[in-house]
Amino acid sequence: MAIPIPEPRIARFEKQACGMFIHWGLYSQLGQGEWAQHIQNIPMDEYAKLKDRFTAEHFDAEQIAMTAKRAGMNYVVLTTRHHDGFSLYDTRGLSDFDAPHSAAKRDLVAEFVEGCGKAGVTPFFYHTTLDWYQPSFNENFEEYLDYLRASVEVLCTHYGPIGGLWFDGNWSKPDADWKLDELYGTIRRLQPEAMIINNTGLDHRGALGHPEIDSVTFEQGRPAPMNREGMSKYISSEMCQTMNRHWGIGSRDFNYKSSGELIENLCACRKVGSNYLLNVGPTAEGRIPLMQQALLEVIGDWLALHGKPVYEGKPSTIRGQGDNFALETEDGSTCLFIHRLSIDGHANVTTGDGGTGPKSFTGVKRPVRSVRWLDNGEELKFTHDPESGLLCFEATGYPYGDNLVVRVAIVE
Repeated sequence: MAIPIPEPRIARFEKQACGMFIHWGLYSQLGQGEWAQHIQNIPMDEYAKLKDRFTAEHFDAEQIAMTAKRAGMNYVVLTTRHHDGFSLYDTRGLSDFDAPHSAAKRDLVAEFVEGCGKAGVTPFFYHTTLDWYQPSFNENFEEYLDYLRASVEVLCTHYGPIGGLWFDGNWSKPDADWKLDELYGTIRRLQPEAMIINNTGLDHRGALGHPEIDSVTFEQGRPAPMNREGMSKYISSEMCQTMNRHWGIGSRDFNYKSSGELIENLCACRKVGSNYLLNVGPTAEGRIPLMQQALLEVIGDWLALHGKPVYEGKPSTIRGQGDNFALETEDGSTCLFIHRLSIDGHANVTTGDGGTGPKSFTGVKRPVRSVRWLDNGEELKFTHDPESGLLCFEATGYPYGDNLVVRVAIVE
């Protein structure tokens, strides 16, 4: 069966490759994650008082967008409203539970969009579909859906062109009629080039939903390859992940992933053509914590060396051993991603279990002129049998002082 051609907005999204997720709201003042109100059973009237000390004093949207750009990220997804019902944007009369009615007295989404424009990254809006604040969510669902639709219409009409809407929460009422034709129809009418994404949650990673959905989600889990044969339209995929164990800031969550693990997850996403959406949880006042900032900078340094195949590369039929894989770039080059190489150096200062030596790939049918490391141009010895498609090359170790986690060899 034929695979559909991606619509322009989806093709653009796939080439963006990686983005920053921002979970920030009233819950950030508690420093105990984004579900603090619900899990700790804090009465909503008490919780809502947090808005009176929500100053957003250190929220610098341009600086945050520049941080994303420095990390090699091309889009940023901001929680314009999370499950606690508090909106970072001016709801224009729909509710007074929003940033302009808080101590901040600002439309923070307007600042976010302006900051993204200055940094040259695309703004996306996360928006909850469930709501712990609005009584109508449980008492009059039809009325609530009107409120939700009106909220989305505000976002689609007051902030200029956006990259997409990223929804989350339909899993809270799996049997309800969410009237998605009307919700998504509003977006298509007002923001026809916007991606529509609706997170299917931890239990239904990669699940297909409504026909208007443009990308499936893999929350906190590496994506599986998409089988698009026979689909009515081309659908992309995206993995979203936290740096530690919370989306909103956990002030005492010290269990951070290593930069190496994050780089490997980015590569695992691109191996199957998925985007990687990595989360930050700013402080109560709106500043990205230093640990998260540092991890982003390391990823940016890695992408500065490997950006071309990461952004342009498409999944390949060429297969490697273990985690090693290939991507095909637009100029016809094949890029081989090699994991767990060792460092060349004196035994007293190097550790690790080998990792160098022959690496083999199958399915390489085109003639091969050269194989070289992308980061330093070193030419590598290789043998190639075009008839069988077997390519073997001698993978040298990292020069002492280097460890790229995943190293890329370009085949020409």
